[in-house]
Amino acid sequence: MISKRLSELRKKKKWSLQYIADQLDIAKSTYAGYESGYRQPSLEAVRELAQLFGTSTDYLLGAVDDPEKRESKVIELTEADLSNLHLTIDGKLLTQEDINQMIAFIRVKRGMEAG
Repeated sequence: MISKRLSELRKKKKWSLQYIADQLDIAKSTYAGYESGYRQPSLEAVRELAQLFGTSTDYLLGAVDDPEKRESKVIELTEADLSNLHLTIDGKLLTQEDINQMIAFIRVKRGMEAG
């Protein structure tokens, strides 16, 4: 499945085998092996290919049929390390205190709706 999808995506973008190999910093023969099915890309390579083609790993692996469908991420705000995540509202960065207040507000609102 992955070999067919890689080939289709490459042809749709009109990219050469060499171009993709250069983008991934791998040999052209390695990438050609992915498209022919002779080689299987590592999980890291699948992730990089999905990013390069602007699609999801699920699409490349055949789990979904829509190349536009992106994987969704669930972030548990009460436990997440948000140091690498920048949340904004109206263009202003949220502080940890803002996030804590937002979480508290949602909990109170949910409690009122349930009662």
